[in-house]
Amino acid sequence: MSNSTILVVNSGSSSVKYQVIELPSEQVIDKGQRDRVGISGGDFANHTEALADIFSTLPEGLTITAVGHRVVHGGSRFREPVLIDDAVVAEIEELSSLAPLHNPPNVEGIRAAISVMPAVAQVAVFDTAFFASLAPAAYDYAIPRELAEKFGIRKYGFHGTSHQFVTHELERLSHDDNVNRRVVSFHLGNGSSVAAVRGGVAIDTSMGFTPLAGLVMGTRSGDLDPAVLIHLQREAGFSVDDVDRLLNRESGLLGLSGHSDMRDLFEHAQSGDTAATEAIDVWAWRARHYLGAYMAQLGGLDAITFTGGIGENQGELREAIVRGCEDLGIVIDHDANLASSREPRLISAGVSKVAAWVIPTNEELQIASLTNQITG
Repeated sequence: MSNSTILVVNSGSSSVKYQVIELPSEQVIDKGQRDRVGISGGDFANHTEALADIFSTLPEGLTITAVGHRVVHGGSRFREPVLIDDAVVAEIEELSSLAPLHNPPNVEGIRAAISVMPAVAQVAVFDTAFFASLAPAAYDYAIPRELAEKFGIRKYGFHGTSHQFVTHELERLSHDDNVNRRVVSFHLGNGSSVAAVRGGVAIDTSMGFTPLAGLVMGTRSGDLDPAVLIHLQREAGFSVDDVDRLLNRESGLLGLSGHSDMRDLFEHAQSGDTAATEAIDVWAWRARHYLGAYMAQLGGLDAITFTGGIGENQGELREAIVRGCEDLGIVIDHDANLASSREPRLISAGVSKVAAWVIPTNEELQIASLTNQITG
């Protein structure tokens, strides 16, 4: 197998993160970030300047085989990674109404990379693509169909590259060719989601039309009775922008406790802060709710995985999610769970019928691998 050198680009509204990964060795040759892009008094006037600076500082003699771009929203159109051309860029741009904070800078990054490296193949890898396998029963919302079809309203799911990477890693680590393996995959961080996966194929996920749905997050509410918003509009005079700000920036752990970072929350809980303790309880309750729901949808469970900043590093919260699930076959090895490690590791007890794993995510490697499959 010949070597490939993939530049992975993640363009945000005012930053560009990148990694250069060699395949098949999976060696990270270079990585970094350019900040203050396109803002008044910033370091770079636009994404083209930032990409040009990145390209000019790559190790001497390095030849980029292809560029893989993280694109948040692929809508219903993009069900897998795709080689980028003008038509693809235009379609990604059209999807900006579904992801107004993410797709526009993704498009800017793509155009900038094409400008700087016009002869290099460019591939779009979509966060939503892993969930293109969902059935209508999982992705349809119970609203008038003509409205849903006209405005593209359905469950799309996000964090797809992370869930896909972790479930593939589980296959490798398990040394098991069980083609029907039933997995519940938790990606837990400031933004969090959970996915139900059978045989490597997603059947459901907690995030929905936007990344707002599902689990309680740092500043996002997660699932909420929609009548709450109607009530606030009628009784408190909330505008559309007020509701947006409330649900995305002022809710979640922050709204419950005044702290959005789980590490700060733990410190306050240990100091006797009741609001912090209750916020952690709500967080774990919601996660356990999805664990049980997805075990039912899968018809049982073979493995549960944890990844993301919280999922990889806070063993107390992993135990909190599965507490009381011993009769369902999930038994955690307390010492293994709390042991500090950056490596993939099995944390379930020997008597556990369900294998529990901590698997550090690597979305950049997943994007590089998918890019190489398209261009290699």
